[in-house]
Order: sequence, then structure tokens, then C-alpha cells
Amino acid sequence: MNLSNLKLIECDNNELVPASSFQPSVPKFQLSVFSASNCTSKLLNAGFPSFLRSQYDLVFVDLSHNKFDGEPFPSWLVENNTMLNRLYLRNTSFIGPLQLPQNPRPNLHTIDLSDNNIHGQLARNTCLIFPRLKNFKMANNHFTGCIPPCFGNMSSLVYLDLSNNHMSCELLEHNLPRGSLTYLKLSNNNFNGRLTPSVFNRTSLRYLYLNDNKFVGEVPGTFLPVLWIVDISNNLLSGMLPKGIGNSSIFLRGIDLSRNHFEGTIPIEYLNSYEIQFLDLSENNLSGSLPLGFEAPSLRYVHLYRNQLSSPLPYAFYNLSSLVTLDLGDNNLTGPIPYWIDNLSELSIFVLKSNQFNGELPHQLCLLRRLSILDLSENNFSGHLPSCLSNLNFTASDEKSGYSYHTTPSVYVPPITDFEVEEINVKIPVELTSKKNFYTYEGNILRHMSAVDLSCNKFTGEIPIEWGNLSGIHSLNLSQNNLTGLIPSSFSNLKQIESLDLSHNNLNGRIPAQLIELTFLAVFNLSYNSLSGRTPEMKNQFATFDESSYKGNPLLCGPPLGNSCDKTESPSERVPDNSNGDDGSIDMDSFYVSFANSKKEMTVNTHQRALQTGKDVSSGFASLIEFPYGLPPAPPKS
Repeated sequence: MNLSNLKLIECDNNELVPASSFQPSVPKFQLSVFSASNCTSKLLNAGFPSFLRSQYDLVFVDLSHNKFDGEPFPSWLVENNTMLNRLYLRNTSFIGPLQLPQNPRPNLHTIDLSDNNIHGQLARNTCLIFPRLKNFKMANNHFTGCIPPCFGNMSSLVYLDLSNNHMSCELLEHNLPRGSLTYLKLSNNNFNGRLTPSVFNRTSLRYLYLNDNKFVGEVPGTFLPVLWIVDISNNLLSGMLPKGIGNSSIFLRGIDLSRNHFEGTIPIEYLNSYEIQFLDLSENNLSGSLPLGFEAPSLRYVHLYRNQLSSPLPYAFYNLSSLVTLDLGDNNLTGPIPYWIDNLSELSIFVLKSNQFNGELPHQLCLLRRLSILDLSENNFSGHLPSCLSNLNFTASDEKSGYSYHTTPSVYVPPITDFEVEEINVKIPVELTSKKNFYTYEGNILRHMSAVDLSCNKFTGEIPIEWGNLSGIHSLNLSQNNLTGLIPSSFSNLKQIESLDLSHNNLNGRIPAQLIELTFLAVFNLSYNSLSGRTPEMKNQFATFDESSYKGNPLLCGPPLGNSCDKTESPSERVPDNSNGDDGSIDMDSFYVSFANSKKEMTVNTHQRALQTGKDVSSGFASLIEFPYGLPPAPPKS
């Protein structure tokens, strides 16, 4: 077959195999385009395609997402092909330093070597070898040192991504390209020092990512009005929030200043923008009231948690009908949940934990049909649990929001380079109390999470039986309230639940035997209630729970508890099963109340006849300390 005129080979998403031994080592063709990205190989020794050493007319090469383990960067490929303009070698397992060709290559304008194991410093003559470079992506490698000073003279550079390396130095004006630079990403390095006004005052800059470094001091107060995305989170920045951000409000889509040491109030211009979609000022020292009277119709993601903000929820939030995530946790906010909350019809994640909110939960909360995570823990909410919350299902799926995001928002911005996509993904962490610990979930995992946490409040009454309809929920925490009555047998319908915490309440009656059908349950806590009877059968997930799931319930017996039901119950005294909905009354001569603190557990009893008189019986309590072999007998009748 005569292939001498072959100019293009495009074989992406196939399998690379070595050439047969009878084939000539030097092909007759000279390619212009060779694209073989994501071509897996079953042979461990299938290295970099050797025939490329005889190619001299290449203009475009893409070998991204292949595994050329142990191979150095093929500088000869750039040396041999003087017309090469685009080189994509992302995620190819290259190692060693980045060795540049000896002679300048003015035609090469796009290089992507991200996601490799290249180390060392960027060569000081990089700008001389690639004088017309437009797109330079070296993210996720092991580069050290600083940005070469000559980068300040690269007037054609549009896209620079050096994120996720080990680079360290101060950012000075001569390190950063002038002129056309539109996208600058230096995230997750060790850059340090103060941020100078020149960083923000580049007339073409649209995207600025300086997060996860060691920058210190105050942020210059003036931003140019052309910025679309600003992320300087997780640094050591201090002082007041830069008010100059308001100059960018015409175009600004997203701003992340979280995890710094900013103080003072939130300027209204941060929320008073028709274009802004994403705002994260969390984990700072911000104080005062939430801004009033703002208009931000496009705002979808608001994260202000872990500050010192103090005020009720302002009415201005009423107009945020596009809001998907609202996290105001760990502040000093007050007042009830407003009755207009149902206007936030797109709300999927609603976190008010660790504030001073109070009052009853409004029924309008039940109209948030897209809600998947509701965390109102550690507040002063009171009243009964609204049964209508069962109408929400709390099902975690992409279909609930209609977006590609639950907590990784996709903020639309126009494309600018070969690398740019139409969506900029910003990871948002959400902290949940689940499985006995605090966990911070972020990114795609939150698409699969659904949770309700109402713990550490003052709720009273019974758990609504309708809550058994929350079939898609993964975590339910109602601990440390004043709830009474039975555990609904309908909870056996919570087929997806992984964590169920009803501890530290006043629940009574038997534990529904049907709960053993919850095959995904990993955490189960009913401790410190007034439950009675036998523990659930040690089957399925219940075989993994130890006595800590049941402690503080003196009338419970059976494994994994140490007291046998045969020792604590006679046939005439056994408590009837309440799983079918009886009144849960206790037909015994005595009852026991459990008290606990961090160091000891105390159980006290009193004769039932004293209760029936309606008199103060506290003086008749007989203290009993930790009976390891079952409960003591009731006092003899007089």
C-alpha cells in the first residue's frame, strides 16, 4: 500500500501496539497531524511511538492520556518539527526535568504537559525558545522555583496554568505576562509575599486563581472591571474585604475569598450584581449584619459559613430565586426562618447550623421541592417536627436540580482559548455530621448525598410517622432534642439510610424489629433514651453495632448489651411489641431513669405507686450506680 501522501492520522481512543518486525522502521509518509490520545496498551513496553523520530512536518500532535512510564519529555520531537504549533502531552507519565530544544521554535504556540511527573525549575530561556507562546499548561507536576523573569515580556501569552506544583517566590511585576494574559492559574503552590496592584490591574485578565498559597497582607483595593472569576482563597490575607471588587460587578461571575483572615463587614457590592453567580467568603473573621437591599438575580451559590455575622436573614434574600446552595453555618445569626423561604424554589443545600436561630419550622420549608441537604443543627428551634417534610423525599440526584451540579457549581463564562471550556467548576465544601464524625464533602460526591440534621435544638413531641416516606435519605440526625413517643416502625422504609442518630431524647417503647431491613445502615445510635424491651436481632447491619448504640436505656436487654432479657423479664412482665403502633405503656412495678455525664452513669428508681399519687417523688429516689448484671429488683411492696 502506497502511503507516501498520508498527512493525517487520527486514532484516538484505541489501543497502541508495537509495529511488526517486518514493517520498515522508517515510514515513507510525512505527517502534518498525529492524534492518538487515550490509547491504552496491554503491553507494558509499548513506549513513545518511535516512528515519530522520522517525522519533520508535524503541525499538530496529541498523545494525551497515554502511559509512557519512565519516558522523559521528547525534546527531539520539538527540535525536529520546526512547523509544530500545538503539542498536547497531558497525563503521559513523563519524568525528569523539562529539557527544551536547543533552537527557538517561534511557531509553537500551545503546550500542554500537565498531569505528569516532570520536576525541576522552568528554564530561564523558556521565553526565548517559545517566543510566541499563547497557551502554556504545566499543572499537576513537580516544578519548583519561580516563574522565570522573562515571562513578563511574553506579550502573546493568553493562558498560563502552573497550578498544583511546588513553586515558591513572590509575585513581582516582571514575573507575570503583560498584554494579552486572560487566564492565570497559580493555585496550590507556595507562592508568598504581598499581592501587588499589578496582579489585578491587567487589562485583559478575566480569570485569576491564586488560591492555596501563602500570600499575606491586605488585598489592593482596586480591581479592574473586566474580571470574571477571582479566587484567592486559602491564603494568609488580612484586613478589610477589598471594596474595589464593586468595579467588576458588571462582569463578575464568581468570587472566592474564603479561608483567610479578612475582617469587618461585607460590602453590599459583593451581592449587588446582575451577573454574579458564586460567592464564597466563608472561614474569615467577618462580622456585622448581612447586607440589605441588594439585587443579584443570577446568584446561585452563597457560602458565608464560619464567620461572626449577626442578624436575621434579610428580606433581600427573597429575590434570590435561582439560589441552589445557601450555607450560613457557624455564625451568630438570629431570628426565625422567614416565611418567604419557599420563594427560593431552586434551593438544594440549606445549612444554618451553629447559629442562634429560633422559633418553629415554618410549613413553607416543606415547599422546597429540590432540597437534598437540610442542616439546622445547634440552634434554638422549637415546636413539633413538621410532618410535611416527608413530602420532599430528600433524594440526591442530578435530576433534582436540573443542573450538572449539587455542590460543584458550573459557572458559565465564554470560552477564550484552546484549553477553555464553557463552564468553570468551583468546588464547594459542605460539612455534615454523619457516621459519628464531622465530614467535609465536596465536589461530585455531594450529588449522591441527602441528609437532614436537626440535632441540638429544642424540638418536642413525637417523630412524625410520615418521615418513613423519606426513602432516599442517607443521613438523619435528630439527637439531643426533647422528642418523645415511639420510634416509627415506618423507618424500615428508609432503604438508603446509612446514618440514623436519635440519641439523647426521651423516646420510649420498643425498637421496631423491622429496622434490621436497613441493609445500608452503618451508624445507629439510640443511646440515652427511655427505650425498653429486646434489642433488634443481630442480623445484617445490626450485627456490626456494639453496646454504644443502646447505652443509657436501662430497660433494654439482649445482645450486644451485657444484660440478658431472661434476667430482666418474667413472662408476665415482658413489654408488648409496639412496632405495630400501640401506646408504648410500661406494665411493670418500677421504672428507671437514666442520667449521664462525661464521667459516670447513674440509674435511679422509684415505686410506680408514688407516681400515681402525683406527689413529688424526688425524695424517695434510691440511687443505684451501674448494675453490670442487669437491673435491681423493684422494692418490696409494703
